[in-house]
Amino acid sequence: MKSTDALYVFAGLAGILTLVVWMAWIVVPAWRAYGSWWERSVAAVLSVYVLAALVLAGAGIGFALLFYSRI
Repeated sequence: MKSTDALYVFAGLAGILTLVVWMAWIVVPAWRAYGSWWERSVAAVLSVYVLAALVLAGAGIGFALLFYSRI
């Protein structure tokens, strides 16, 4: 296996793990907190903003680590 193949495998596994954790810790509790279908749907859609914030925070931390490790 090439090193680029291993990178793709690890990146794919990290993405899948991120989605599973997001579903388990954010979407499911938001879904269970409401009674009607439209409130549940809106809560699930709004949780995408939480996912985007977590992804951006992780990307920022990763960028900062790479930037400051090269100095």
